[in-house]
Amino acid sequence: MSDRIVEKLRILSDAAKYDVSCSSSGSTRKNKNKGLGDTGNGICHTYTEDGRCVSLLKILFTNVCIFDCAYCVTRKSNDIKRASFTVQEVVDLTINFYRRNYIEGLFLSSGIFKDADYTMERMVQVAKKLRTEHKFNGYIHLKSIPGASDEIMHEAGLYADRLSINIEIPTESGLKLLAPDKDRKDMIMPMEYLKNEIISKKDEKKLFKSAPLFVPAGQSSQMIVGAGSETDRDIMYTANKLYKRFNLKRVYYSGYVPISNDQRLPVIGTAVPMVRENRLYQTDWLMRFYGFDIRELLNENNPTLDLDIDPKLSWALRNLNCFPVDINKADIKQILRIPGVGMQSAHKITQARRFQKLTWENLKKIGVALNRAKYFIICSSNQFERRDLTEMKIRQFILAESHSKYLRNNTEQLALF
Repeated sequence: MSDRIVEKLRILSDAAKYDVSCSSSGSTRKNKNKGLGDTGNGICHTYTEDGRCVSLLKILFTNVCIFDCAYCVTRKSNDIKRASFTVQEVVDLTINFYRRNYIEGLFLSSGIFKDADYTMERMVQVAKKLRTEHKFNGYIHLKSIPGASDEIMHEAGLYADRLSINIEIPTESGLKLLAPDKDRKDMIMPMEYLKNEIISKKDEKKLFKSAPLFVPAGQSSQMIVGAGSETDRDIMYTANKLYKRFNLKRVYYSGYVPISNDQRLPVIGTAVPMVRENRLYQTDWLMRFYGFDIRELLNENNPTLDLDIDPKLSWALRNLNCFPVDINKADIKQILRIPGVGMQSAHKITQARRFQKLTWENLKKIGVALNRAKYFIICSSNQFERRDLTEMKIRQFILAESHSKYLRNNTEQLALF
């Protein structure tokens, strides 16, 4: 590998680190005709359901950009070293890294040079060459360029496992302030097109098994958290609309990292706390899988997530009238609303109680986090009797116990050295 390619790789892989939307769950592309790679259970720097850590080549095609978004490190007014790959260079890097077992797929994003179609066309050429010339069956995620034509998006869908378009700023007013060159319509139109095509191709696949795959892992998006004045409510209401309108697989939340002194940006000296990102993902999970309406979790009276406790516990404390829940009688919808009870635990509870009345010990073995759950349930045991506690008292007890557990674990770890 030449020194110039190494330098490009260093510049463009570092610039790509700000994009977190690189999950591949859901793709079913199979290795055929003795090709290269297989999507398997997922590709990216994450863990699959079976505990396997997987990796991908995550780079920008170029960090040259015609836009001047205040929050972006590659904006045209930023004084940074610029670089661009050729189509063949990205293809060669992907194949060479795969053959050395460094990666299992490709995540390709890009700054926008010339215009959206010109940029997107070159990214699609990379995927097309990998698929057709090298018979590469590994995971490919392309970051779609806002404003790209339907024709190019269609071709991208034939070769990529997942496509994603960043919404970037949750509110339209925030986007106009921080990225005046961009138009929300340019982001929405490709998402609408992909949604309709994905539905159409799935119907076609049911009729004709030989029909080509089209974005088998679906589409996703990403929002920057903390670059504007948006609240957690603004962020999650936008995410809720995206899920419902475009059938997105995932929305990712990326905390803003201070990279400039632009006067349009908030005056913050450090990056957005990781715990805020975590709370947003927890809220996202409750909204999609636990049956919560987003208005229950965030509303005019509660526009901001509590950083000290998780959103399910926060909701439960505000709605103590819904508790206690009898764990041996309640339906699964009620059980899923109990703090400390996850999806797997909830299903285990409904199965186990068919054979016996469940006690605190049974719930502990199932995996219920009793330090939180015990204040909200009753079961076939009197080891802990639920007292008539106020919201503040329950909160204090849980936080105190969590703090004590944290200190105990740290002490035990230090004792090992």
